[in-house]
Amino acid sequence: MGSTSVMPTILPGPPGRADTDAPTGRDRWRPSATLDDMLRTAPPGSPYHRLGRTDRHRWWQPIVGTLALVAAALVVVCLIFGVAAAVAELTDRPYDADGLPTFGPIPDAALPIAWLALLLPLVFGTAWLVQRRPAGTLSSVLGRLRWGWLGRCLLIATPLIIVMLVGAGLLLDLTGESAMPAPDTWVGVPEFAAGLLMVLLLVPFQAAAEEYALRGWLLQAVGAYLRSPWPAIAVQAVLFAAAHGWGTPWGFLDLAFMGALMGWLAIRTGGLEAAIALHVVNNLFAFTLAAAFGELTADETMADAPWQLVLVDVLALSAYALVVDRLAARRGVATVVPPALVVAVPGEPSAPTGAEPRLPGVGVESRG
Repeated sequence: MGSTSVMPTILPGPPGRADTDAPTGRDRWRPSATLDDMLRTAPPGSPYHRLGRTDRHRWWQPIVGTLALVAAALVVVCLIFGVAAAVAELTDRPYDADGLPTFGPIPDAALPIAWLALLLPLVFGTAWLVQRRPAGTLSSVLGRLRWGWLGRCLLIATPLIIVMLVGAGLLLDLTGESAMPAPDTWVGVPEFAAGLLMVLLLVPFQAAAEEYALRGWLLQAVGAYLRSPWPAIAVQAVLFAAAHGWGTPWGFLDLAFMGALMGWLAIRTGGLEAAIALHVVNNLFAFTLAAAFGELTADETMADAPWQLVLVDVLALSAYALVVDRLAARRGVATVVPPALVVAVPGEPSAPTGAEPRLPGVGVESRG
C-alpha cells in the first residue's frame, strides 16, 4: 500500500516584542532543520540564562558538560605546549624560569592566547554534543550572534575604554604614581607591527572565547537549575576573577565586578554581544599597549590593578552598562526567546489568534 507523508507546516506566531535583529527571509523559512532546531531550544519566553533548559534537559547534562569542557581544555593546552616543547628541542631553544620553552616575546604571548581562543569550538561542541541544542543558543535568545547589535556595542565600548585609560593615567599621575611606560621602552616599528598583527588576529577570539565559556556556558549551566539569574551571575563572576590570579584585593574586586556586570548585561540584553564587545575592546587596547612597550610577556594582569585604576574602571564599566541597557530597550533588542515560529502539527488544531504558542511537548516558561 502506498503511504502519504504530510510535512509539518511552520507558521508565524503572534506579534511579540520588536527586535531589529529578528530572523528574516531564508533564516525564518528553513525547512526540516528549523523544526529540528526548535525541538531542542528553550521554550518561548525563556531568558538567556535558561537557554540550556530545553525539552531534552537532564539534571546531569550541565555537570557532565562542564567536566568535559574542562578536560578538553586541558588536553588542548597539553597538546599546544607539548608541540612547543618538541619544537624547542629540535631548534635548541632556551627555557624560562618556569620550565617553558621560549621563542621570543611575540610567540610566547601568542601561545596562551591561542589556547584560550580554542575554547570557542570546545564550548560550541559541548553544548551540541552533551545538551543536544544548537550552539547558537550560547550567543543569544535568537539562537545566533546578532552582528548588528554587536557592532553598536563596539561603537559604545571603544570611546569608553579610551576615556577609562586616560582617566586612570591622570589619576595615577595626580596620586604620584607612574602611569605610562618610559618612552625608551618603545620596541620600534617592525616589532610593534608584528606584535600588533598577532594581537589583531588572536585577541578578539581569545576575549570572545572567555565570554562564551563563562558568560555563555557557565551562566547557562547554573541557570539550568535555578530560575533566578543572580546565583549564576555570582558563580561565573568569582571564577572569572579567580582565573586571572590573585594580585591585589582591589584588582580581584574589579575583575569580579566586571564579570558580574557582563553577566548581568548578557541577561538584560538576551545575549553575549554587549559582553563580547567590551571584553574585545578592553583586551585589544591592553595588548596593543603591551606590544608597543615590550610587555607582551609581562605577568601583570588586571588582578594587580591599583585602586586608582579600579576606581576609574568601575565608573567606566557602569557607564557602559547603563548606555547599552538604555539602547537595547530603545531598539527593542530581544531579551527572551521570542515566539517567532510556531510548529503546526498535522492532525492538531492550530493555536487561536493571540494565544501563547507552544512547541510540541514543551511548555512556555514565563519571563520571570
